[in-house]
Amino acid sequence: MRHEALTPGVDGDDELIACTICDALHRVAPMPHGGRMRCVQCGTVLLRNDIRALDAILASAAAMAILVISAVFFPFLRISASGFSSSAKLTDTARAFAEGLTAPLGVALILVIVVVPVVRAVALFYALLPIRLGGRPARGARKAFRLACELRPWSMAEIFIVGVAVALVKVGGMATVSFGPAFWELTLVVLIVVLESYSFCEKTLWRIIDQKSRS
Repeated sequence: MRHEALTPGVDGDDELIACTICDALHRVAPMPHGGRMRCVQCGTVLLRNDIRALDAILASAAAMAILVISAVFFPFLRISASGFSSSAKLTDTARAFAEGLTAPLGVALILVIVVVPVVRAVALFYALLPIRLGGRPARGARKAFRLACELRPWSMAEIFIVGVAVALVKVGGMATVSFGPAFWELTLVVLIVVLESYSFCEKTLWRIIDQKSRS
């Protein structure tokens, strides 16, 4: 059963919002600049009133796009053994799975590490940058933002980094392994994803898009 946790002093015509954690229903009350509306039952942040959140999200999207694209062109790992050395890029890793039954794995690798983060960053910029500049949302901003939200779980640079770390534990005894620039760039992407999760409030952003569309 859904329990109601309504903000006091607000009449029934105001906007309602449900907590995504405990499903408690709240009426949206005015918030001061920089304020947050929290669920009265579980304390989850429901809405934020801080334009700096847009700055953080746009900056994160730009940084991730730049780092991911540049990581494609730099070595990811350098391996030395018995006097021989070689380096590998992300594209080399994908090509290693390009034959036989593992071919879909190579395609999936490039998609989740390179294509998805870049497409998501472009979608966020298209949906949010005009608003941050003080204008109305661009045509199709809702679809672009919905795409960015749907792609968010599929940006998996952190999974790739963990997989590489596990592989290095096994290879470390047989060869000398050093990290290339691409490895550190993807590590920064993982850190940015963690920081972005603090600023990314989907309900707040949907509300901003809707309000700017009506203005």
